[in-house]
Amino acid sequence: MDTQILQDLGFTNAEIKVYLSLLELGKSTAGPIISKSGLQSSVVHSTLNKLVEKGFVSFVKEGQRNHYSAANPKHISDYIEDKKKEFEELLPYLLSKQDHAKDKSEVTTFVGMKGIRELLFELLNAGGKEHHTFGSSKESLMMGEAFWMNYHKRRAAKGIKAKLLFNDSLKKWTDVNKYPKAQYKFTGSGFEPLTETIIRNDKIGIILWIAVPIGILIDNKEAAKSYDKFWRLMWNNN
Repeated sequence: MDTQILQDLGFTNAEIKVYLSLLELGKSTAGPIISKSGLQSSVVHSTLNKLVEKGFVSFVKEGQRNHYSAANPKHISDYIEDKKKEFEELLPYLLSKQDHAKDKSEVTTFVGMKGIRELLFELLNAGGKEHHTFGSSKESLMMGEAFWMNYHKRRAAKGIKAKLLFNDSLKKWTDVNKYPKAQYKFTGSGFEPLTETIIRNDKIGIILWIAVPIGILIDNKEAAKSYDKFWRLMWNNN
C-alpha cells in the first residue's frame, strides 16, 4: 500500500507503521504492535506517545499495562482541516512578510517529484486568463495521470483556459484523457525533447523531465511576455 500521502501530511515512517498496525490489531498492548510493525520496542513506545499527543491513538490502563486503540481514520481528515484553518489564519502575516522583502528572488529551482508539484501549484495560482504549454512529453506522466487530471480541473475551476502544445507522444493519451476548458495541438513525431515550458501570467515554469526531475520558476513580467510570444509563434505554426 502506498502511504506517501501520510508522509506528505507529516507522519513519520514509524508513526505510519504503528498506526496501521493498530488499525489491524484493534485494541492491543505494545507487544503485538512491536511484532506487527517490525520496529524496536523503544521506537514503538515513543511513537505511541506521540500518536496519543496528536489524538490518533488512545489508551486505557488495565492493571500494569496500557491497552492502545487507533482513532477512526476519519479523524485524520479533521486534523487536516484544523491545521488548514490554523495556516489560513497565519497566511496573511506570511504574505505581508514576503511583500516587504527587500530582495525578492525571481528565479527558484525545484528538484524531485515533490518539488515539481510545488512549482506547478505556484503556476496554478499565478493568475492570468490562459495557461500556455509547449514541449510536454510522455515523461511528464511520471507525475501520475490522476495528478494531471486533478490539476487541470482546478485550473478550469479558476476560469482559466488552457492551450497545450504537446509532443506527439502524448496524442493517444489525450485522446482518452481530456482536460476541461483545453485546446490541444501536437508537434510532429520523431524528436522527443525532455523540457516542458509553461507560461502563466508573469511566471514561466521550465521542467526537465529526467529520472529526478528539475524545475525552474521564473517570475518576471518581461521574460514571460517574451516566452509567450515564442509560444504563440509555435502554436500558430502547428
